[in-house]
Amino acid sequence: MSDQKRLFLVDAYALIFRGYYAFIKNPRINSKGEDTSAIMGFMNSLLDVIKRERPDHLAVCFDKGGSADRVEMYEAYKANRDETPEGIKTAVPYIYEILKAMHIPIMVKEGYEADDVIGTLSRQAEKEGYKTYMVTPDKDFAQLVTDNIFMYRPVFGGGYETWGIPEVQKKFEVESPMQVIDFLGMMGDASDNIPGLPGVGEKTAKKFINQFGSMEGLLANTDQLKGKMKEKVEANGELGLLSKKLATIMLDVPVEFNAKDFELDHPDIEKVKEIFQNLEFRRLTDNFLKTFSAEATAPPTETTAQKEAPKATPKTKSSAGAGQFSLFGGDDADTTETVSEYTRKTAETTSHFYQSIAPGMATKLFVNNLLNQSSVCFDTETTGLNPLTAELVGIAFSWEAGKGFYVPFPEEKEQAQELIEVLRPFFENEHIEKIGQNLKYDIKVLAKYNIEVKGKLFDTMLAHYLINPDMRHNMDVLAETYLNYTPISITELIGKKGKNQLSMREVPLDKQTEYAVEDADITLQLKEHFEKELGEANTQKLFDEIEVPLLRVLAAMELEGINLDKAFLNSLSEELNNDIATLEKKIYDAAGEEFNIASPKQLGVILFEKMKLVDKPKKTKTGQYSTSEDVLSYLAKDHEIIQNILDFRGLSKLKSTYVDALPLQVDEVTGHVHTDYMQTVAATGRLSSNNPNLQNIPIRTERGRQVRKAFVPRDEDHTLLAADYSQIELRIIAALSQEETMIEAFKNGEDIHASTASKVFNVPISEVTREQRSNAKTVNFGIIYGVSAFGLSNQTNLSRSESKELIDTYYATYPKLRAYMSEQVDFARDNGYVQTVLGRRRYLKDINSRNAVVRGAAERNAVNAPIQGSAADIIKIAMINIHEKLQASDYKSKMLLQVHDELVFDVYKPELDAMKTLIKTEMENAYKLEVPLDVDLDIGDNWLEAH
Repeated sequence: MSDQKRLFLVDAYALIFRGYYAFIKNPRINSKGEDTSAIMGFMNSLLDVIKRERPDHLAVCFDKGGSADRVEMYEAYKANRDETPEGIKTAVPYIYEILKAMHIPIMVKEGYEADDVIGTLSRQAEKEGYKTYMVTPDKDFAQLVTDNIFMYRPVFGGGYETWGIPEVQKKFEVESPMQVIDFLGMMGDASDNIPGLPGVGEKTAKKFINQFGSMEGLLANTDQLKGKMKEKVEANGELGLLSKKLATIMLDVPVEFNAKDFELDHPDIEKVKEIFQNLEFRRLTDNFLKTFSAEATAPPTETTAQKEAPKATPKTKSSAGAGQFSLFGGDDADTTETVSEYTRKTAETTSHFYQSIAPGMATKLFVNNLLNQSSVCFDTETTGLNPLTAELVGIAFSWEAGKGFYVPFPEEKEQAQELIEVLRPFFENEHIEKIGQNLKYDIKVLAKYNIEVKGKLFDTMLAHYLINPDMRHNMDVLAETYLNYTPISITELIGKKGKNQLSMREVPLDKQTEYAVEDADITLQLKEHFEKELGEANTQKLFDEIEVPLLRVLAAMELEGINLDKAFLNSLSEELNNDIATLEKKIYDAAGEEFNIASPKQLGVILFEKMKLVDKPKKTKTGQYSTSEDVLSYLAKDHEIIQNILDFRGLSKLKSTYVDALPLQVDEVTGHVHTDYMQTVAATGRLSSNNPNLQNIPIRTERGRQVRKAFVPRDEDHTLLAADYSQIELRIIAALSQEETMIEAFKNGEDIHASTASKVFNVPISEVTREQRSNAKTVNFGIIYGVSAFGLSNQTNLSRSESKELIDTYYATYPKLRAYMSEQVDFARDNGYVQTVLGRRRYLKDINSRNAVVRGAAERNAVNAPIQGSAADIIKIAMINIHEKLQASDYKSKMLLQVHDELVFDVYKPELDAMKTLIKTEMENAYKLEVPLDVDLDIGDNWLEAH
């Protein structure tokens, strides 16, 4: 290693923002309600650099007040930037305090950006014989690279890469890093609002650099350009030169590199520990102490950042959920060991014993061993993701960490069934606990082979959902977060999507074994973590008595599916075509011309430029007119064309999403539509429906309601029965708030909306008008969602002042309701979460936000989440109890669908009376509140009739 001294200059805000957004789907909120994501993210990154590189000299550089010179040159410079998130604003003072305690110099100069400070210091240090590493992901810094100045870039998934001159030349296709300035000037930079040359993108900018060498070279040779590009470049030469100036990092900031001041010093350990303790950083404290321990301070033998971190891909079978980028390679850096690609374990670096089991006697001996275990994790490998059509390729088993076995399945169906019969005693043994990740999938696959998975279940995906509902729950994320382990990527086995992707059957057996058994092994290890955390979060009972039993109920419902009348949908599709064509003609007539109604850009021009329906129309960030539903809905009552446009959109979406799509989703074997219910998506505890989504079929419009007519019984011997909880959320809030007036109304069987109208409008209940009842109904349901006077006036014919008066009267009529809402908000502020009647938690990271809008949303969730979540918990209990009764008495009737507060059944007609009694009894007695739960039942030859 060279004896040349090394200086590391950290671009503070780049890493702070990066750290903050790494945790955006799963923010780190401490018990005081502080969002510590940005602090944690930045500190993990800083400590990672120190551990990897042991730099001789280090400084952290900040912006202050923006770039005065650039704003003077171009007033719109960075004017498009969104306001800095509050979580970052509040983090910076803490980061300053930590850096001071660590004796790390903070370099900042009023009126200059960190880019300029780093550029100036790097050049000064180079003159004094230093190698400088600029720690930043920002590509603009590439212009500063020389033989002794490098970019040290954090890369996606963890780790770093170093850009020297060759890397910059390759990345930007330039001869000299200085030409990066010309490149940026030509193509502009949307993030900094640098305009660039109109019509010049990355590809064209590289071509111009190669051909002309610089911005000035391009402008001096525009005669070599052709057509519109020639016109654009010549007309915008001054703009191009200005853009180049804006993109140029300044090298003359009044700061000074003093080598002595920049030496990496030993930190004030106790002071840093005190700050971390205040922020509740337990793991980060351990990471910090390890970083500065005596053993850890030896310098590295090479620059570790030369290696680019590999990228992990989720397993084939995982939970649905939004993706989440992680700066440090894990989603929960403060609840696990220090997680970075630098230290993360893999199958290659971890000792393990994974073995495939040969057919015949070996399999029988293996099953004998399997039956002697008390708890086993298993994982199916299949030919596809659809459990109704997927075939078994193999099953992996593990009951000891680091060890596991794989039973491969033959392709021939009869032989596969013979093998599953050998394994049947394990799956149907009620005394062996079965562990898995997304067990509902495995249960449905095995059901095709006539195998029922019996015994206690432990699903790691469901367990983690209860522990941390806002985080992702797929196995790769959990492994990296809790075990600091990166599992084998499925793309390593079968390749990426496309015609060249292999089937799992085509993967060599040794690779199948490693991949599949690793899944089972890692899931087993995760179970050990989650068992403890379920107890700590007081959610063990919810897991054992609600979510796991429901898993079996949902599997049965999904396997059954529901019958669909395709012929009816085909005729409805034709009717919708006619309706849409009629609306199109009305819209064109009103606009005076034909245009693409589905194009927001064309629509905006018609409505707000040609027809001038609004004096000051709202615009999007890209500058075009906003034609979103909320904007148009506000104008619909005053303009017939807008109501027609909304109707056009509604019918077009109905046709494409349901009427035309549903027939294509009918299973060829069963003839039914099979939705997939997801337990781990909605943080409130509600179920989500997918492929197809049967919970969002519109019911407020006539055409929307007609879609439900397509769902029919399986045959003439059956009828559909719909059971719907009546006003369950209002009943729950009445019970939880102990609001006697409302409780009595429910107990007396009164129409709650008429009762409310009678009280707030001070008229006898017999004299309540339809409009008064309607307004009272809007308030009743709106209160749960924090309706404002403005919102109420938009939903009714009341003015804003009338709406305010109605809300005030409502709260005066139901004082305990308002007190309960305040108590919920206070509880959330103190604890960081609220909970349902069964203890399901909803964490509210923004409840103490200084931003009134953000805080207001969290406060509304503090009131709504326990109500909505309790309703979800109650219907889940009812589903479990009904399912058990149906199985115990061997009914032919089946439970088919759950749509929020409604259950739909396919009832065998001779069982109708018994089913009505069973369903009503179980739903109304699922949970005891001070207010009776009331269930409405109806039957019909289709879902619409039964609803």
